[in-house]
Amino acid sequence: MGQEYAIEMVNITKRFPGIIANDNITLQLRKSEIHALLGENGAGKSTLMSVLFGLYQAEEGVIKKDGKEVSINNPNDANDLGIGMVHQHFKLVQCFTVLEIIILGVETTSGGVLQMDEARAKVMALSEKYGLQVDPDAKIEDITVGMQQRTEILKMLYRDNEILIFDEPTAVLTPQEIDELMVIMKNLAAEGKSILFISHKLNEIMEVADRVSVLRRGKYIGTVEVKNTTKEELSRMMVGRDVQMVVEKEPSKPGDTILKVENMTVASKLHSNNAVKNVSFEVREGEIVCIAGIDGNGQTEMVYGLAGFEPLVEGKIILCGEDITKASIRHRSTHGMSHIPEDRHKHGLVLDYPLEYNMVLQRYFEPEFTAKSGFLKKKDIRGYSERLEAEHDVRSGQGPITIARSMSGGNQQKAIIAREVDREHKLLIAVQPTRGLDVGAIEGVHRHLIEERDNGRAVLLVSLELEEVMNVPDRILVMYEGELVGELDPKKTTVEELGLYMAGAKRNLSVDANTSEIEESEVVDNTREGKEEAK
Repeated sequence: MGQEYAIEMVNITKRFPGIIANDNITLQLRKSEIHALLGENGAGKSTLMSVLFGLYQAEEGVIKKDGKEVSINNPNDANDLGIGMVHQHFKLVQCFTVLEIIILGVETTSGGVLQMDEARAKVMALSEKYGLQVDPDAKIEDITVGMQQRTEILKMLYRDNEILIFDEPTAVLTPQEIDELMVIMKNLAAEGKSILFISHKLNEIMEVADRVSVLRRGKYIGTVEVKNTTKEELSRMMVGRDVQMVVEKEPSKPGDTILKVENMTVASKLHSNNAVKNVSFEVREGEIVCIAGIDGNGQTEMVYGLAGFEPLVEGKIILCGEDITKASIRHRSTHGMSHIPEDRHKHGLVLDYPLEYNMVLQRYFEPEFTAKSGFLKKKDIRGYSERLEAEHDVRSGQGPITIARSMSGGNQQKAIIAREVDREHKLLIAVQPTRGLDVGAIEGVHRHLIEERDNGRAVLLVSLELEEVMNVPDRILVMYEGELVGELDPKKTTVEELGLYMAGAKRNLSVDANTSEIEESEVVDNTREGKEEAK
């Protein structure tokens, strides 16, 4: 009977200081199946997979491959057994090219010289076969996260791995890339690969998985066949309560303009063109404006320009009536701007600091946290951190003294959101705020964004999640190739129409910074008439 399982993890227990991450968990992966591992942030999913991949050793339990007990002491052992893993936070060397990363550790050499042509041919053949188009000569630091992920997948395929672990693979992808990944995963399973798919996105699990095992707070809850279950049933298993799937909000009551962007142009690091081209828009108090678009169309650079990470080539940024175009990051931060960054590791946290210090990163110099003598008021910082953790359900092994690096990705994200929402601000820039969060936590973030709006703040949301784009904002601005190509009312548009704008097949304006009223173009009118006629 054991033979039909590619992998069995039996009675696995893994402990960390202050927490049992995996409490006696058994997981069985059949050959050629896509098996989803579902659970909320910090449920122990990544830990369990890290035990399988040899990054951690379990204190109790055994792992079997094809019915035989195996010992996996490090990732090399896992690779030798044909187990590969795409991590939630990619393990890539930024200054290497895509090709160099893929072959790293399994290089073909002749007389001490790297044989790149052979490797390149194999990588190109794999990318063709599985629909994973990449530029082998691009540097990792220059490509989008979606491309980085494809590089990770090719790395596994290059090593002929049979058991593929995908840890939250869609957290960083655009809707189109997610659809492509689902097709890739089905192709891989059809080719005889066995896939473990860690996720908390119920739509994806329903679409792609054969079976799903649910973890909650480190314990195994059960395994169900996907075809016999519903999203509501799975979310109940995962969170232990019913989850509100729809975003409820009153109509917005916009007031004064908080953020005004005029003719903003930001250079690109990748090529000689500008990444953001002559963009103008405004966000008023009491409204949520969402910048939607496929990843890599200038949203990241636009936010870098707004937050002060990158200088503008030209244009003006006015915050609360003050020209902050050349202001420092700290000045923006202390004069009304809060920012939930896209890359929580690079720009959101100091990973080797404890949680409590991360909670006061932009405020430690204020009298509340620093005495006149210049020393930090450690007791006050700890009390503040404990309050935010409690209010925002940030879970960690050792509370305020937990090192940020050791927390689950979702709880790192909750900590950043808690810090940014709690600071004194008039504008909240939220970039991918629900990336890597489970349904229960997403519900909480959306509630916070709407509370921000209802408390008279201006919210600029940048999101790649179509569901979020359609449900949370009051206005949608679509960005394509560095330009704003459309302004849409989420109540009046459809996902299909939004998709056409995002793909550049349609545009209805150059958004005028001085007005939120827009002229609908003939294309849009024709489409609407076409829809009526079709009916």
